[in-house]
Amino acid sequence: MEVYKFGGASVHNANNIRQLAKIVSSAPRPLVVVISAMGKTTNALERIVDSYFFHNSDWLEELDKLRQYHYSIARELFEYGHGIFHILDSLFSRLKKQLHSQPSMNYDYDYDRIVHFGELLSTTIISHYLNDIGIKNIWIDALSVIKTDSNYRQANIDWDATKQLIQEKINFHGTDLYITQGFIASDHNSQPVTLGREGSDFSAAIFAWALDGDRMTVWKDVDGIYSADPRYYPGARRFDRLSYRETIELAYYGAKVIHPKTLKPLKDKSIPLHVRSFLFPDKGGTIITDFAQDLEPRMPVVIVKEQQTLISVSHLDGSFITEPDMELIFSLINRHKINNNVMQRSALSLSFCVDYHRVHLPSLIEALKRHFLVKYNTDLRLITIRHYDNETIKKMTAGKEVLLHQQSRSNAYFVVR
Repeated sequence: MEVYKFGGASVHNANNIRQLAKIVSSAPRPLVVVISAMGKTTNALERIVDSYFFHNSDWLEELDKLRQYHYSIARELFEYGHGIFHILDSLFSRLKKQLHSQPSMNYDYDYDRIVHFGELLSTTIISHYLNDIGIKNIWIDALSVIKTDSNYRQANIDWDATKQLIQEKINFHGTDLYITQGFIASDHNSQPVTLGREGSDFSAAIFAWALDGDRMTVWKDVDGIYSADPRYYPGARRFDRLSYRETIELAYYGAKVIHPKTLKPLKDKSIPLHVRSFLFPDKGGTIITDFAQDLEPRMPVVIVKEQQTLISVSHLDGSFITEPDMELIFSLINRHKINNNVMQRSALSLSFCVDYHRVHLPSLIEALKRHFLVKYNTDLRLITIRHYDNETIKKMTAGKEVLLHQQSRSNAYFVVR
């Protein structure tokens, strides 16, 4: 049994969906296919969430654009009058009803109740299209089988309940192909939750783990994992294979190819992960499994994270930053659901680089100001060079203002602008 995962770029138009159909039609069986929202749908839904929650603009125009986008793809794939259009009408009606309700006081709760519609829309269209062209499948609602706590936007999996529900629903009796969603799940009150931005990889790994899969394949717009983003660094080289350990490290520091939580459930059951090209499926890609050597070939790996904020805290009276101070700072970071990417401590201050978040970051800064003097800079980049050398450091920092620099045995970090 295998699990395939297709991201938003793989299903952003009708031609790509036809390409997905070709890949799935020749894939081994039994097969579970996990699919993200189409194209930039999640971005559009996030803008709708902001308009809805903050009442600062009208979400109707953005919703209409999203509706037209999905209907235009459906019109290319289905004949006029096909039943899929009634189903899409129903999904958009449910979404609109949600948007006409009063926002709660919890941004993350409202986010999950709205954003999860992106995956429902994409998989509904694709499942019906595959059935129409003879690739018979059963559509599964991930909300009904992946169970979590109520930590909205970063939900934690209830592994025992999820395994039981997946095995009950996906038993391959009467079909050898299931279509389902990535990124979304539900808590034990049946409220929709999401698993973290770009969490469809993680969803696919959950299905592979629960079903004792033989392999998981992630289909990307690149033919594997590279030493840097090949769109911006033409000299980047592809890895033929990586260890679980090395890939976990790369994902943690911000490599966008694989979601950070994806690897552990696969590693626990020794399920290989294959990263392959959606556009050129015959290319070899990158294999990730329990290799003794972490990298092949071995070289520096460059990871760039955008939209970073560097925060520095100190005491108003100039006294030392102590361990109890650090405990308070990190408890506030955790409470406000902010990801801390790198930190540096001196006698009088603690500096840390975090992901920008429109709601949670200002709230964190205000909470820190109740206890400390706080300075911060926004719109920065965090450059991580794993297995660094001097040549790569010089190349990546040339012409940039370095606000924080830190090196360990394996990694060099630079917060720059």
